Amino acid sequence: MSKNFGILDLIRRNRTPLENHLIDGLVDGRVSRRDFVRHGSLLGLSLPLLGRIGMAAGLGGMPSLARAQGAPGATIRVASSVPAATIDPVTIADAGGLLVMQQVAEFLCVDGPDLVLQPALAESWKPNDNGTVWTFKLRKGVKFHSGGEMKADDVVASIDRLADPANSSNALSVFTGILQKGASKKVDDYTVEFHLDAPNGNFPYMLSSDNYNAVIIPASYKGDYEKSFDGTGPFRIEKYTAKVGASFIRNEDYWGPKALPERTEFTFFTDMQPQILALQGGQVDIINQMPVLAGVALLNDPNVDIISLKSSAHQQLHMRCDEGPLKDARVRRAIALCLDRDKLAAGLMKGRSALGNDSPFAAVYPSTDTSVPQRKQDIAQAKQLMEAAGLGQGFKITLTTERYLEIPEYAQLIQNWVKEIGVQLDLNILDQSGYYGDAVFGKSNWLDSVMGITDYGHRGVPNVYLAAPLKSEGTWNAAHFKNKDYDALATSYIAALDLEAQKADAGKIQKLLLEETPVIFGYFYDYLTATAKGVAGVQPTAMSQLFLDKASKA
Repeated sequence: MSKNFGILDLIRRNRTPLENHLIDGLVDGRVSRRDFVRHGSLLGLSLPLLGRIGMAAGLGGMPSLARAQGAPGATIRVASSVPAATIDPVTIADAGGLLVMQQVAEFLCVDGPDLVLQPALAESWKPNDNGTVWTFKLRKGVKFHSGGEMKADDVVASIDRLADPANSSNALSVFTGILQKGASKKVDDYTVEFHLDAPNGNFPYMLSSDNYNAVIIPASYKGDYEKSFDGTGPFRIEKYTAKVGASFIRNEDYWGPKALPERTEFTFFTDMQPQILALQGGQVDIINQMPVLAGVALLNDPNVDIISLKSSAHQQLHMRCDEGPLKDARVRRAIALCLDRDKLAAGLMKGRSALGNDSPFAAVYPSTDTSVPQRKQDIAQAKQLMEAAGLGQGFKITLTTERYLEIPEYAQLIQNWVKEIGVQLDLNILDQSGYYGDAVFGKSNWLDSVMGITDYGHRGVPNVYLAAPLKSEGTWNAAHFKNKDYDALATSYIAALDLEAQKADAGKIQKLLLEETPVIFGYFYDYLTATAKGVAGVQPTAMSQLFLDKASKA
């Protein structure tokens, strides 16, 4: 199909220089269609407009994001982990709790499985010239379950609660250094401006389902969310019983298309095996998240469908850069060269992961510089590095980690691989509470360990991974990595509004981290959801959310 430059010129007239630069990249072939759609959605361009630009550029229309409509009226039954604490949008931090909350409460925008941002409670958004102010236009006529229209005051209050250090918000890991309390400003009833501490090219993701605390609830909220479960979503709470389960009914006053299911039921489980038995026995229709190793029996079960999402979720192996033998970057590189990443992907993860290259830049990110060579196992080079560091005879060290998902098995593989270069690795595997402790330096086996493996959930952009565990003053810098060049590059990447500028910074970061190797990123695992045959329209996210408004059963 030929390019239609006449239509393209008309579209360009009302676009900003930043938007036109992205269009130029698409037309010139510097930006792929996938990356164009994803980055265009970040800048606030609507999906229909992105489709028209693609057509005008000769690339055909947008693929349909709609899912086939099934029969209405079903009860959809979900197996999930037990919420770990009282459900409160401000403090919730576990998969079971956020899954329940997300059934009733909604976000300004939703980060889809393809990392494309889609409007929800906000209809549109756009940055100022340098990305220090982002303006969101709200959807009109949205009603809370308790009555009353959702307006700017509710958005400002919801985000201010999360940005206020006094509230011990779980979202402070996202907002610290980005958005302060009082920096969310009402322009009118349907317009909110967010005034940032510094330029941020990926900010809409901080207000999307990517930041699972960022649901919009009434400005009048005073706590005790479990009494109201108030929100704007397609389902209303029917019943919640702590440690047991929850049920929801269709919201007939929903602002969008009415949900297909009449009811949804959630049963809480403490272990994976009973969830698998419940699915196989027909007691539930969906397992929200199924770890690869625990769920091997379902991967080839003909009565089960597996929804597999590429994600940026991973297990970080940090190494202390400020003391002991790991202080030498050559030793850290040597350990990284011991890992057989192909075996990790094919064996440990049963083909359900992508290779990691010792930086947060996963293959799913459009800004990842794919020209940076992939690190491979090279025992000979690892031995040379150990000799150069004066440690040819090896040394003894302890790896501390958590009993979670496949992490213990991962630790054992590393233990065996590093024997090849004389490193004797003692494993200290703790339960999660023992590993994380108070999650502050001086009171956490995680942050105080010489070497450790930590689980990191999916994010639609790498900002949190770049800052919290790797910046010199990062709140989760278990590696005690302090590098001014890295800090400057991470700050530059986070500030960049332009995709090509992000990719240029990403390449420099990737090369610097391969040289320094404070953290080993061995693989990025797929997020798996299991459903019974005949269950359709289920849309999980790699953040452990589950959108069931279009779900049906045959």
